[in-house]
Amino acid sequence: MEREPNQRIRAGDRDAFAELFDGHARGVHAYAVRLTGDWALAEDIMSLTRQTVPGPPPATAAAVAFLERAALAASAEPPEPARADQYVYVRVVGHTTVLSENADGGMDRTLQREDGESWTPVDGSRPTFRREDGAGEPVEEGGGERDPADPGGPGAGSFASPTYAFAASLPSDPDALLTMLLADAVRHHGPGSGSTTGPAQQAFVAVGDLLRGAFTPPATTAALFRAAARIPGVVVLPSAVDAAGRGGVAVARVHDGERSEWIFDAATARYLGERTVLTEAGPWGGSGTVVTSVAVVGHGIVDEAGRLPRPVAGR
Repeated sequence: MEREPNQRIRAGDRDAFAELFDGHARGVHAYAVRLTGDWALAEDIMSLTRQTVPGPPPATAAAVAFLERAALAASAEPPEPARADQYVYVRVVGHTTVLSENADGGMDRTLQREDGESWTPVDGSRPTFRREDGAGEPVEEGGGERDPADPGGPGAGSFASPTYAFAASLPSDPDALLTMLLADAVRHHGPGSGSTTGPAQQAFVAVGDLLRGAFTPPATTAALFRAAARIPGVVVLPSAVDAAGRGGVAVARVHDGERSEWIFDAATARYLGERTVLTEAGPWGGSGTVVTSVAVVGHGIVDEAGRLPRPVAGR
């Protein structure tokens, strides 16, 4: 009996990948032209997409399977309605590593806490508020900024500065979403940009930024996981611990001596947080050093900055 296309793809059947790409190529190209308004850039995106999708699976079979499980878990979550005049509340705990020169001319490494709460306007039209110590009044951070090349009005959001409204506007089709992620990555991190990140890694980072900070709607979250499964080099690790001490599994990608990890609850496949681990020794530490780690411990939609959702749900 002939296997389904998805089964053939997971088995690494090159012809199955080619058939999938060719069946959607015209629509993906048209979408890229509409998105960028630049025929030549759309061609570049198509070329990059063709390198990404056909051939060997873009992620290990274990990573693809886990991300699909995470997508199904996200899809099962009831959507939380959000009005334009409301705020997205996110509470995180964690740390980052800071390098500073000492009196002897060497470099000292210190851990800097990254605990805090944020209230980001759903539509990005008003200032974001933050509170770092868990007490007192939130402090205004400033109005939203936007890339002139991105659609929408002032503060509408982008992959670099996401809002809930921006996340909700993203396509639910993972192939279209990956095209959009790659288009943004090529624009800001492609040839001539001076960036060493590269489009594939930047697409992975952009997904992580949305998961961590924008409290994405369930349908968007599911699409993000499925798009990530199409990024080359993505793997799954059986054990990882987030900044809140919660154990789980990690979906990860290595780039330039660092491993970017998204940590999930092993039982529920719910996103918990992210961390960056060194895979090579350097100024930031030895191989295996966790240089940054952030865990999402609360989120929700609230009416005003300073308010907390009831109850505060942890991912």
